[in-house]
Amino acid sequence: MNYFDTAMPYHMGASEPFLGRALSNGYRDKIKLATKLPPWSVKARQDMDQLLKVQLENLKTDLTDYYLVHALEKSSWEKMKNLAVLEFLDAARADGRITNAGFSFHGDKDTFKDIVDAYDWEFCQIQYNFLDRQNQAGSEGLKYAAAKDMGVIIMEPLRGGNLAGKVAPAIQALWDEAVTERSPVEWSLRWIWNHPEVTVVLSGMNEEAHIDENLRIANEAYPGSLTDKELAIVDRVEETYRNLMKAGCTGCRYCMPCPAGVDIPTCFEVFNDLHMFGNSKSAKLSYLTRVGGAMGGEPAYASLCENCGQCEDACPQHLPIQDLLKDVTEEFEKWWMKPAVWLVKQIFAVHRWVTLRRARRTGTRS
Repeated sequence: MNYFDTAMPYHMGASEPFLGRALSNGYRDKIKLATKLPPWSVKARQDMDQLLKVQLENLKTDLTDYYLVHALEKSSWEKMKNLAVLEFLDAARADGRITNAGFSFHGDKDTFKDIVDAYDWEFCQIQYNFLDRQNQAGSEGLKYAAAKDMGVIIMEPLRGGNLAGKVAPAIQALWDEAVTERSPVEWSLRWIWNHPEVTVVLSGMNEEAHIDENLRIANEAYPGSLTDKELAIVDRVEETYRNLMKAGCTGCRYCMPCPAGVDIPTCFEVFNDLHMFGNSKSAKLSYLTRVGGAMGGEPAYASLCENCGQCEDACPQHLPIQDLLKDVTEEFEKWWMKPAVWLVKQIFAVHRWVTLRRARRTGTRS
């Protein structure tokens, strides 16, 4: 295990300094280090250099092996492109502050392809698991990036840990049909490693036993190692999960763009996660950050719906989208949502101010 992934906002800003301390005493030379440029903290081109300066100080290193533009989607990509992020990456690669340039992604397939084609990226990072074959970049994006000779880093292989915990009896019954007994974690990770396009899989680990399990699985799971019968079981598990969903959305995005600005597929993805896995805290946080506008960009939450009906005319699943958006609104948009979005924005704003002030105080790196 030699790839360590962090980012400026992780653990309320504590992750980078902690990792910097952990990688002292010679460990830094033994690993590949990845961190990320937060678009929500960037207002001007010079901010990028100052943020990277502080990140390198946090990590106690002169360079990061992998540097990602963090959590791109359509609006944040347009913002960063207009602020000359590609020029910044060229400069940082040229002077040795970063070795490999990439991006992480949470948008739609067309935007993903646009970003891939816009620059000479070494790698990208996408959310991918057997439930996200069509969501976000999906299988199509995975293959598209790999065909461009890009490394592909996989995040959320266990859907935020939801595929790793206790599963519904109907799901476990399907796993039990397999000749080889495996945990839900192993099934999920093996399915991802079965793809030859995958370079690295990022899996959060909370115990040493998790480290041992993940290393064992990665050591044994090669592309093409699952049989056709095993892949068929995974397909049936996916179908059963989808039957547990409240909204039968496949993430095709034919309903988009919404004239009122609602991100319909993402609203339904978060709504379905809540009802499939029951993790209320995770779902609420995801709603705030992904459609509430807490991390920048325009709000895209369900209650913006103006009931024009355009989405229902376009939906190949013939879903009652307007009614489902009302259910999403009722579930997530409590009295505290807008204050929470405001609070998160203020936290990010303060963090940005402190970080840039620190960079200016120590002088801008040439």
